[in-house]
Amino acid sequence: MKKSILMIALALLASASFSTVSAGKKKDKKAEQTPVVQPVQLKNGSDTLSYLAGMYMTEGLIPYIQQQGVDTAYMAEFVDGFKKAISDMTPQQKAHIMGMQIASQVRDGMLPRMKKEFTETPDSLIDEVLFRGFVDAITNDTTVITQKKAVDAFREKQTWNKNEKEERLYGPNREAGRHYLDSLKADTSIIRTESGLMYKVLTQGEGEVPQKTDKVLVNYEGRLVDGTVFDASAKHGDKPATFRADQVISGWTEALTMMPVGSKWQLYIPYELAYGNRNMGNIKPFSTLIFDVELVGIDKPKAEQAEGEKAETKQSVKKSVGKKTSKK
Repeated sequence: MKKSILMIALALLASASFSTVSAGKKKDKKAEQTPVVQPVQLKNGSDTLSYLAGMYMTEGLIPYIQQQGVDTAYMAEFVDGFKKAISDMTPQQKAHIMGMQIASQVRDGMLPRMKKEFTETPDSLIDEVLFRGFVDAITNDTTVITQKKAVDAFREKQTWNKNEKEERLYGPNREAGRHYLDSLKADTSIIRTESGLMYKVLTQGEGEVPQKTDKVLVNYEGRLVDGTVFDASAKHGDKPATFRADQVISGWTEALTMMPVGSKWQLYIPYELAYGNRNMGNIKPFSTLIFDVELVGIDKPKAEQAEGEKAETKQSVKKSVGKKTSKK
C-alpha cells in the first residue's frame, strides 16, 4: 500500500521538476503545449497536513482502480478526470459521471454474477436487451412494463429457471434417495420418527443423553445411497469429532439428542433433514445420507463435570447406606 503512495508522490514530483526545467529551454511545438505543473510548496503546518492527507487517501487506490479495469498506463487520463471532477461541475456533468460509474458496476459486477446464476438454465441473459431494460426503468419508460411489475416478473422467472435447473440436474438424485428409504421400510429393526429420520440401534449405550447445546464427541462415517463415503471422523485425525449438537444438520441433532453416551446408531437421513437443495461438493442437492454414528461422550466444562461427578458419588453413597440399612 505505502509503496504505491510513494510511487505516486515521486511521479508527481518528477513531473513537476521536468516541467519547470523544460519551461526554460527551447521546446518543439508539442512540448510547448504541455501544461506546466508548478512545484509543491508547503509553507506551513496546514499545507503539510493537507498534502499528507491527500497522499494518505490514495492508500490502496492503485490496486482498486486496476480491479475496476483501468490500465495504469493511462494514469495521466485518470488524473485529468480527477481534476475535472473536483472542479466546479454542472449538474449535467455530475449526472454524466455518475452514469459512467454505475455503468461500470453493472457491466463488470452485477451482470457477470447474474449470468453465472442463469448458467445451464432454460433462459439466458442478453447484454443489449438487459441494458435497454435498465435504461427504460430509470427513464420511466413503461411502454413494455412498469418497473414494479418487472421486478415481480423477474423474480418469478428467476425462481422458475432455478427450479428447472435443479430438477434437470438433481431430480434423479432425489428419486434415488426416496427409493432407497422406501426399501428400508420392510426392516423392522429400523425406527422411523415423525420428522422422517430413520435409524437402527447397533449398540445401545447407558450414559447421559446430550442436550442440544451440549458439545459432543463423535466418531462417524458418512455415505451416499450408492455407497460412496464422502466424509469420516477418521479422515481428520485419530480423535473423535467435537461440536455442539445443534450446530449440525437437523437429522444429526435429532439423533444425538436421543442417543445415550456409548451408543452406536446407523442413521438414514432424507435430504430435507440434511442439506436440502444446497450443493456441498461431494454431497449433491437432494441427497439422502447414511451415517454410522458413535457417541463417545459429552465435553462439558470442568466445573460442571466436577459437580456431576460429586452428585454421582452422593447417589452411590446413598444406595450403599440404603443396602446396609435394609440388611439390619
